[in-house]
Amino acid sequence: MLNRSGPVKLLGVIAGVVILNIAVLSPGLLDVEIGGVSTLETASGVTLLFISLLVVLYGSYTLLFKAPAPKSARPLTSPEDYAALLHQYKNVKVLKNDILLALDQMERMEKKKTTLTRVLGGRFDPLELSYRKFSSVIAEVEKLLYLNVRGMLNKLSLFDTTEFSLFANTHKPPPFSEKLIQKKTALYNDFFTALKGYLGANEEILLKLDQLLLEISELDSTNYERIEEMPCMQELSALINQTKLYQ
Repeated sequence: MLNRSGPVKLLGVIAGVVILNIAVLSPGLLDVEIGGVSTLETASGVTLLFISLLVVLYGSYTLLFKAPAPKSARPLTSPEDYAALLHQYKNVKVLKNDILLALDQMERMEKKKTTLTRVLGGRFDPLELSYRKFSSVIAEVEKLLYLNVRGMLNKLSLFDTTEFSLFANTHKPPPFSEKLIQKKTALYNDFFTALKGYLGANEEILLKLDQLLLEISELDSTNYERIEEMPCMQELSALINQTKLYQ
């Protein structure tokens, strides 16, 4: 594959080599002359031309044909980072619905977090232990949701749409053995099952946050121990602790 910026850089290399050769081999400058009276001068001139040729050849390969070093993956630090990567798969027909659902789940997570923060601010003082407990659980649950999205992205990075289309083409079956087709089909089924698993886990997280919001609105006490006994808080805490064990 031809590097787009390669030709311009190569011209710069060639120009530099030409200028160097002119400067060295021009009579009267450095006393280096091919075919002159001195054998050392001739050898030096020939060596310079040979090295120049090697530089141009190596530069041609490096700048025109050598694949550029892969860029390091951009760290995922914000919802926008996750959304940008998901959007890359939005136009893949077999993935579109799953991608749209993942994006929708992220939007709903942001809305629920905003709503919960507002409700907590109206019910508790931000300095209270109860407020901090709720906020900590909400933050940890949000991390779980994005951990699932990261898992989806890891799976998607391994998905080859061209190869999938080859095996999924029902109008023109691929020219492979039935056994190989069954193995490939099982592999793709596992892939889609994993995606559904991540999406299902995130949907459960969002449902639990709705339940938490309802329980907070019905809470008749700000006692810390009472909060610890709330069913949804116990479920969320168990989910967080369970996930940490597998990280």
